[in-house]
Amino acid sequence: MTMKCISRLRPHRVIQDQDGLDGMGEGGCCWTDLLPELLREVLVRIEASESSWPSRRSVVACAGVCRSWRQIIKEIVKVPELSGKLTFPISVKQPGPKNCPVYCFIKRNRPTQTYYLYLSLTSALSDDGKFLLVARKCKRPTCTDYIISLCVDDVSKGSNYVGKLRSNFLGTKFTIFDGQPPHAGAKMTRSRSSKLVSLRQVSPRIPCGNYPVAQISYELNVLGTRGPRKMECLMDAIPATAIEPGGVAPTQTEFSHSNEDFFPSIPFFRSKTTRADNFISGPLNDKKDGALVLRNKSPRWHDQLQCWCLNFRGRVTVASVKNFQLVASQENRPASPEHEKIILQFGKVGKDLFTMDYRYPISAFQAFAICLSSFDTKIACE
Repeated sequence: MTMKCISRLRPHRVIQDQDGLDGMGEGGCCWTDLLPELLREVLVRIEASESSWPSRRSVVACAGVCRSWRQIIKEIVKVPELSGKLTFPISVKQPGPKNCPVYCFIKRNRPTQTYYLYLSLTSALSDDGKFLLVARKCKRPTCTDYIISLCVDDVSKGSNYVGKLRSNFLGTKFTIFDGQPPHAGAKMTRSRSSKLVSLRQVSPRIPCGNYPVAQISYELNVLGTRGPRKMECLMDAIPATAIEPGGVAPTQTEFSHSNEDFFPSIPFFRSKTTRADNFISGPLNDKKDGALVLRNKSPRWHDQLQCWCLNFRGRVTVASVKNFQLVASQENRPASPEHEKIILQFGKVGKDLFTMDYRYPISAFQAFAICLSSFDTKIACE
């Protein structure tokens, strides 16, 4: 019955808010004059019953009916950190759940040098999955860029641009850039990519912002004489206290692409205008605790198998130099159980298929970008 009513409302669905538009309009549907309390109860039940994809698209459909429905849905749907569910596109920018990892997988297309991130729908190592993000490799004379987008058919710095990963020439150092400020007060890196987007985009005012949120370093290991890869991730946008009891990680609540007041009409590189409304937590003003540092878990040498091994708990089945597990670095702090938790796990299960499991305090976007660094050619680390 619920789905039938929702489908009847689709022709009247409002995609963008308009001034003075608060509902469906007179005579649109019997649900138009529903009491707010009753409407909220109906939407709460829909959100609770449609707990996984693909049925969870009903919750997204409800948010697209009108402004009042969308406001209620935004209040009902909790962030992944609390619910463990990825519902709206902004969920890929929000920290994962604390209690359990989010299971994803990456498909690699070698001819086009494109990588697709999917949310796993079953416990199987591979399934159809729910598409989340896509990245395309762009080689440059002195570096390599991986452009990350929300749209499977549009991997560019347009309206679907999420961020990018950039490597140095040797493939030993990488920087993750977010397309919008990760927290209030974040500063954008000045580069040629900070210019306004092309006229083919929906709004020419929207710039391709590049805010550095993480730095990844691989230890030099020419010819592999020093054993397995060693990597370190400095999460500039996440405080080290985020993994401690009561700690908070910055959480974006909406994309800023549609907000013209966020991007003034004057040249973007001259603007110092910022807006803090889109973030649950404040800026990282207190730097005494430093940023969160992640390091890969050191594998053990197996005498019988004659190889380096890690316990991936059945989520990785193919040996590869790309496989890794990241945990929080103690950084002169007392050892605690939080430092033993695997925050990000990545490994190979097929020729062009890899699993990616992440959890709080990093987001799907940050986890995906870190995994992309493992794909890149490393002249001085192989």
